[in-house]
Amino acid sequence: MLGSELTSAPNKTPNKIVVNFLPRSWTLPKLSPLPAAAIEDSRLLRLGVLLMVCVGLVATDVAAEETWMSVWAIPATVVGFGWSYRARRDRNLVAKFLIALGMIVALVIFLSQLASFAQDSRLLLTKLLIQLQVLHSFDLPRRKDLGYSMVIGLILISVAATLSQTMTFGLFLFIFLAIALPVLVLDYRSRLGLLQVRLKGIGLSPRQWLATLALVLGLGMLTFLLLPRLPGYQIRTLPVSADIQVQEQFDQTRVVNPGYVGRGGRSGQGGDDLENIQFDSTFYYGFDSEINQTLGGELEPEVLMRVRSQAPGFWRMIAFDEYTGRGWRLSRNEDAEILQRSPWSYRFSIPSEIALGPTREVVQTYSILREFSNLIPHLNHPRDVFFPTQEIALDAAGGLRAPLTLPDGLTYSVISQVPLRDRSQLRQAPREYQPEIRRLYLAIPPEIAPAVRQQTEALLQRSDRPISEPYEQALYLAQALKQNYFIQPNLPPLDRDQDLVEAFLFQNEGGYPDQFSTVLTIMLRSIGIPARLVTGLGTGEFNPFTGLYVVKNTDAYALTEVFFPNYGWFTFDPIPGHDLYPASLEVDQTFTALQQFWNWIAQWLPTPVTGALGNLFALVDTAIQKFLGLFSQGIGGILRGVIILFGAGAIAWFSLQLLGQWRYRKRLGRLAKMERLYQEMLDWLAQQGYPKPLSQTPLEYGFNLGDRLEAPQQNIVLAITDAYVAWRYGQTTPEITTLEKQWQDLRRRGIKKTKATSTSR
Repeated sequence: MLGSELTSAPNKTPNKIVVNFLPRSWTLPKLSPLPAAAIEDSRLLRLGVLLMVCVGLVATDVAAEETWMSVWAIPATVVGFGWSYRARRDRNLVAKFLIALGMIVALVIFLSQLASFAQDSRLLLTKLLIQLQVLHSFDLPRRKDLGYSMVIGLILISVAATLSQTMTFGLFLFIFLAIALPVLVLDYRSRLGLLQVRLKGIGLSPRQWLATLALVLGLGMLTFLLLPRLPGYQIRTLPVSADIQVQEQFDQTRVVNPGYVGRGGRSGQGGDDLENIQFDSTFYYGFDSEINQTLGGELEPEVLMRVRSQAPGFWRMIAFDEYTGRGWRLSRNEDAEILQRSPWSYRFSIPSEIALGPTREVVQTYSILREFSNLIPHLNHPRDVFFPTQEIALDAAGGLRAPLTLPDGLTYSVISQVPLRDRSQLRQAPREYQPEIRRLYLAIPPEIAPAVRQQTEALLQRSDRPISEPYEQALYLAQALKQNYFIQPNLPPLDRDQDLVEAFLFQNEGGYPDQFSTVLTIMLRSIGIPARLVTGLGTGEFNPFTGLYVVKNTDAYALTEVFFPNYGWFTFDPIPGHDLYPASLEVDQTFTALQQFWNWIAQWLPTPVTGALGNLFALVDTAIQKFLGLFSQGIGGILRGVIILFGAGAIAWFSLQLLGQWRYRKRLGRLAKMERLYQEMLDWLAQQGYPKPLSQTPLEYGFNLGDRLEAPQQNIVLAITDAYVAWRYGQTTPEITTLEKQWQDLRRRGIKKTKATSTSR
């Protein structure tokens, strides 16, 4: 209980009373000072963290290809680290106030820029992070603050990974990991108080460092390859270049092709205009509103663009409906429609027809690497286009156009609602076509129609069974063209009144690659199947390390698009050496990175090796499909599947046991005879229920174990233990032959416990 005491204050007025509410034995507690900050004195650890941040800064600039933030950020960060080390034991109140003020100013600038920033905000966020890191580097007195800088370096290298489009990022990642591993060791030893300032305080030898680095890289690559690419796991980022202001009025009917020399890149002016035209050897001829397919020539390979896409595909450019006898024309070029976007967003909404079949959303980002046509590459059925101009155009055949040629360095994104190619559904598509479809996509020059129809029907009659479905007829004819006609690189020029398809089928027995698609299109039209020619770019070469498709001008070619009512247009490829249709979404994309990595490896292997491995993979895939199919065959199938599963498990368990015995014998075989004998005895005793504790010496274990065994067994165990100790520490030569006989006798008789041991247990 608290007591109160009334006392008169001495030398004061007698009636003044002092009230004390505390007992005499109590005293006011003293406030303990706050724990001192954990100051980090290691120069080596600070240097390692500084290098991590600098590598992240340079990697971000290199990956972005348009920023120079590291030019000022690295010197400022170096100065900051030096200042913070010199003043690491000072209070630095003024410096802290200025740092906090600078961070607030950086945040205000970031928010003001973000309000008017319609494109990809990753670089804007990275710029803010770098500014905060530079300010933070001037106040690093504690070990915890160094941890913050390490995390910032990791974030910067991660941002560079999302921005990078080349293998250059791999070099920076390797350097970052090479620095990060010893830094983590230094940080751990510092937290334990074991870190010394000297270099030998790292505690990681070069051999250990290299082994750990190789292990981290190997596990990282394996994880990257095996990681499922599920659509739900895709993070949607829609990178777009800065806004492009177009001064001249947009002519949506104009198609610019830098490959046409002498026409100023203008769209076709008529058939005569294309007769004597010359093509640029670095640009594909087919990106125009009218093309002439009788002119030969080869392209010099050049990289056009890089594509990051959730699925591979044919990067579509423009489709043609009118066959001219020597090429194709888009007859409704004047019907192209101008689309506009809102001033605060780069998003264009593309009107599209509703298909009954299943579709899947695919996000693509394109980075143009050289001057391109004003046609905008995209996957089929684009829904949203994020493009940096105020206007784009949509032509009557679903192609997209920009108001200017696509410049080097342009980045834009597309979201397509790509239909899945379901063969069973497309086979059931009806053959009733709308009048507009029949008028546009069944037209054939009357002078060649009978001969083409007769040749088409002759090819279809070679089939083992009658083919009546349009989808199956398109597949069969595409395959027939691959097998019965050949690519002819050096064709004589056609006469002025000669037809391209007629010369291909009845004179040359083949032609240029794109002519195969023209012939398939006309053949399908001859039997009443609507078709058109479409040009674009093939998927390109997938880089499994960057996740990008590298597309060259030599990847450009023409395909046949076939119309199926209620389902839309689907492509077929009759060109020899190509698949029957380009990569589509009918194939599961879950482990696409692993598949693409194998394709990349296979191109460097000899053909017999790739063929054998391909057959092996196909056999494994067939076995897995058949096994999974058992579970859809009723109770009997499920029972067979369970039996196979248990049988495979038993075989796997038995195989693992044999492998373990082999590895055990191999490990013992590397030991000296005496050590091998003693180790084998320890392992056998452990299996009998008598493991050797780590805290006991061999002699202690032997004497302790001897009290639990009968006399003959005690003598054998102690004899082997004594011989091992004498050999190990006394450098004596044991009688191995005698000891091995005793050991075999012990194993043959087995363990017999003493009565005292049995009773105690």
